[in-house]
Amino acid sequence: MSANFDELARLQPPKLSQAVHREECTQCFDNQDNPLGIDVCLTCFNGGCLNPERHHARTHFEKTGHRFTLNVKRKLKPSAQRADEEVPPAKMTKLAIVEDREEDKYEFVTVLKDWKANPQTGAELPLATSEPAVKALVDGVMNSMSSARQSEVKAWEEEILPCEHTLTLEQLVTGLIPASGKWLAQCNKCDLKENLWLCLTCGALGCGRAQYGGSGGNGHGLQHYEESHHPVSVKLGTITPEGNADIHCYACNDSKLDPELAHHLATFGINVQTQTKTEKSMTELQIEHNLKFDFSLTDESGKALEPVFGLGLTGLANLGNSCYMASVLQSIFSLPSFQERYYKTAQQHWATCTETLPATCIDCQMHKIADGLLSGRYSHPRPHASSAPSDPKANNPLAHDSPIPVFQEGIKPAMFKALIGKGHEEFATMRQQDSEEFFTHLLTTLRRNAKKNNASAATEPTELFAFGTEQRLQCTECGGVRYRVDSQDTLSVPVPAREKGKDADGKTLYEDVNIEECLNLVTGVEDLEYKCPKCQKTVTATKQAKFATFPEILVIHAKKFQLVNWVPAKLDIPLTLPSDDVLQLNKYLGKGLQANETALPEEQSAAPGHPAFNEAAMAQLEAMGFPTIRCQKALLATGNSDPEAAMEWLFGHMEDPDIDAPIMVGTASGASGPEPSQEQISMLADMGFTALQARKALRETNGDPERAVEWLFSHPDDNGEDAPAPASASATTAPAGPGGSAQLPARYRLKAFISHKGPSVHSGHYVAHIRVGEEWVLFNDEKVVKADAESVRDLKKLAYLYIFEKL
Repeated sequence: MSANFDELARLQPPKLSQAVHREECTQCFDNQDNPLGIDVCLTCFNGGCLNPERHHARTHFEKTGHRFTLNVKRKLKPSAQRADEEVPPAKMTKLAIVEDREEDKYEFVTVLKDWKANPQTGAELPLATSEPAVKALVDGVMNSMSSARQSEVKAWEEEILPCEHTLTLEQLVTGLIPASGKWLAQCNKCDLKENLWLCLTCGALGCGRAQYGGSGGNGHGLQHYEESHHPVSVKLGTITPEGNADIHCYACNDSKLDPELAHHLATFGINVQTQTKTEKSMTELQIEHNLKFDFSLTDESGKALEPVFGLGLTGLANLGNSCYMASVLQSIFSLPSFQERYYKTAQQHWATCTETLPATCIDCQMHKIADGLLSGRYSHPRPHASSAPSDPKANNPLAHDSPIPVFQEGIKPAMFKALIGKGHEEFATMRQQDSEEFFTHLLTTLRRNAKKNNASAATEPTELFAFGTEQRLQCTECGGVRYRVDSQDTLSVPVPAREKGKDADGKTLYEDVNIEECLNLVTGVEDLEYKCPKCQKTVTATKQAKFATFPEILVIHAKKFQLVNWVPAKLDIPLTLPSDDVLQLNKYLGKGLQANETALPEEQSAAPGHPAFNEAAMAQLEAMGFPTIRCQKALLATGNSDPEAAMEWLFGHMEDPDIDAPIMVGTASGASGPEPSQEQISMLADMGFTALQARKALRETNGDPERAVEWLFSHPDDNGEDAPAPASASATTAPAGPGGSAQLPARYRLKAFISHKGPSVHSGHYVAHIRVGEEWVLFNDEKVVKADAESVRDLKKLAYLYIFEKL
């Protein structure tokens, strides 16, 4: 026993940056509120459940040999139970990390266990906690920031940087700001005494704009800027003795950092060391708003929609701004292919996965989400709800008769979100995102993971979305044609905006648009200027896109936006589908080069090794005045098919220092990603790698710095030079096809649609409607309800993504 105890005492508490999975199992959604609790490995701090069927704690011991665990159980204190019903439990503000402590709301029971002594359930070690070394280990686990909270707090934090206006701020000394212990000032133009912003140029006090669920504002701070052009202001009440505060630059229209804030405030007689923070920061207000906002929906009569529970009817709790992710996950896991791949094989994967830490395994987390959403184990009314129903039909799909709606808590996909967004500049944050962009990112991540694991493409459900688009280009003078096929996963269709008036609130109303019109537009003939390689001059050419192949699952992205100052504004244009929700796409199939057509001669690339750029897209971009090299880089970075996406990329990279540098193209090594920026290369070079190695690693990983570092460490002998391709490579390796099939008929029935409410894809709220049998179910984060026919009809018209199954 002494030797065993010495082994336990030698274990080290978790480091500050180390993830401690004490809230939830890393392979399923059983958590510390479960009667059996969670076993936290005291070696690697993995969390495992004790469910007899899943036994993830036992499996972890069998795979790793990590014998000692800490069992953690949590119970809500009676005094906190009522507050728990009224206030969202996941209150994740920066202040709350310290002040809203778990021990104030919950009782914790911890037990040390030795799995070597009892390989089935672990043997309890009740006396070991009295030893100082062991007590320090247990305290370290319990006092650490849990993995879920750690990832969410990190995601909420924004990198706020100085700008030219804060760095070059010139002050006009106007005297001291009246203060006596606390602010006695008020807005210069109204009587507001809160939400005040101090102009750091002249000392004028103006109220801010109305804030998220916080104090009001009349925008007099903004008005002062418009009149004076003094750009930088600080929010009074957020100043701390450390010199931190909310700084807003009106010229940049963004939060900024003022490195000399203490000095600038001293000009007005304000000593930061005597200040006390009395108001919430903008970040804290935004977090609080997103966590407390009620996203519930009702039918047209105002009646609450009926909650449903059971298999495949589990909600996803909103983490603050995660509805874009929840709507996509609910939609794809309603598809049989994803259920087969990730739900039915979950037990097998749990037993055979070789990853030591399931929290870092894409497959583990996809199986976990599948089990959570589809098993029905977590689909039940809130346990603390005072009106929880006792109806025996509460767990039956689409059969709940309680007159009072009682919703689920929903499973929290925090671990999945942290992993899937890791290293991505947008999806790693808690800001609202575009659901279509997340869908594309998810497919890319899953395919990259499948390639890494040498998985068969035939077993990967992501391939069911793939299809080919046939791009046909014809010179109107010589009649020569050129065909190319591009691979896609979504069909983006333009939706024409035709105003028909305004409603009582002055909101613009638009005419209904039939989806067939949108399909005709995207497959229609367009004219463009084109330098014909046969005519050897600039001519008018026509281009047309059709389906080269059809996917098993067709995702249609309705583009209902217009650019306002280069910011996409969403338009509520009704899009109508056939009454039976069935699309017939036979007429949109391309036929390829015909016997009576003459192919245009191939053009030489501008440089050896360059890819074949989409000629029609190149012609459109060059016609707008962009240099050829920039057009080529934009197409490389955006999939080499969509000129609109390439144009957006160009506007976002105009200031790149290497925007006009020659394109470096990999050969046999596969380093064919977009050319990395000098800044990225320098960052890796600062870590000791050569510029050649850094450039190649970034190209191999599509410009992802974090993955590039992993690539470099896994290729220590690669000097960064691209080896010449073997002469026989083209003969032995056939290019991968675009996916899908050209087989007819091409008939599709609507399976799900994702709707969006709000002025922009980066704000507002996403929900998913999914066909379950012949009924429609609305997945609104954790709220899963039976959708009424009228709301389905209306929201279907305003959907953003449509998911069709091939019949």
